[in-house]
Amino acid sequence: MTPAVHIDADNRDLRLDACRGLALWFIFLDHMPHNALAWLSLRNYGFSDTSEVFVFVSGYTCMLAYGGALPEQGWTTIFARAIRRAWEIYAAFLLLLIAYFVLIWVAGDGARYLDETNTRPFFEDPGAAVVHAVLLQYAAVNTDILPTFALLHLVFPALLWLFIRGREVVLAASFALYLTVQIFGWHLPAWPNGELYFNPLAWQFLFVFGAWYSEEGAGRLKKIVQSRAALALALLYLVLSLAIALTWQIKPLEGFIPNAVSKLIYPIDKSHLAPVRLLHFLALAIVVSRLTPPDWRGLSNPWLTAMIRCGENSLAMYCLSVLLSFGGLVILNRISSSFAMQAAVSVAGIALMIAVATLLTWEAKRDRRGPKLF
Repeated sequence: MTPAVHIDADNRDLRLDACRGLALWFIFLDHMPHNALAWLSLRNYGFSDTSEVFVFVSGYTCMLAYGGALPEQGWTTIFARAIRRAWEIYAAFLLLLIAYFVLIWVAGDGARYLDETNTRPFFEDPGAAVVHAVLLQYAAVNTDILPTFALLHLVFPALLWLFIRGREVVLAASFALYLTVQIFGWHLPAWPNGELYFNPLAWQFLFVFGAWYSEEGAGRLKKIVQSRAALALALLYLVLSLAIALTWQIKPLEGFIPNAVSKLIYPIDKSHLAPVRLLHFLALAIVVSRLTPPDWRGLSNPWLTAMIRCGENSLAMYCLSVLLSFGGLVILNRISSSFAMQAAVSVAGIALMIAVATLLTWEAKRDRRGPKLF
């Protein structure tokens, strides 16, 4: 028994890459504090943000790539490919940390930007920090999603083996673990204290759900997703979350939110993927899927093409966005923080990401590598 899903590396669902590309632009904008253009990003208008997009799409594409190739390539090759991809993410994480440390040291003269980037532990105790970074227990700010991705890709061969033997059982077990995290606060420890910011025990459910949805969930949920009732409920939830999210930025609006609602939804914990965040992502996914069918002509738009190029190279673009956002922060602090400078830095950073991503896609087509899964 093997999944009946197949994928052609040159026939990808471009909507996934477009969503990831747009998410990468939002990440770059969001990671620059006090950047007015960050108001364009998703996090200001609801409970979830771009993190949910990446985790769901990663699980979706993992199942397409590995599950679809299993009948022809066998378990040995699938295991090797999954481990190699986990290693690529792990290596990218460590290399990004090195580059990040160098930039912070040079830009901050060894004293500035240490607390806001969570790099003080490294500069105060570099030996211990390196050891814990290698063990995926320490990460600088904005790099902390990569350890979780590395762990999820590492366990995917076992997940695929279990999927073949019982898809619904795996999904139910994943959801049970997610609920346990919400109730008991289970987590993986981080160094020097606390827990991993993206708790793999919670975020695994969105990853598993993405894998299940790509394999057979889309067919089972098709009638529900395409129903008017689902669309109406999704839109209603998005409107309600928008109203609450605006109170975070516009304090006078807080008085309009009933105390009963506040007690019900808070705290909205990102580390443990709070249920309201999960529901917001699912509602958003329903609306986006209804507005952008697979044959949507808008995918040929130049702006969408630019997003797709970034989405095709999401791991490299994510690492680049982290470095660019810190560079933008330094420019805004040292030169000018005017709106014109914020706009110039934001536009220049996105343009650079598009240029690098286009170059990487051009090179990859000649090298004939497989699809990127992060």
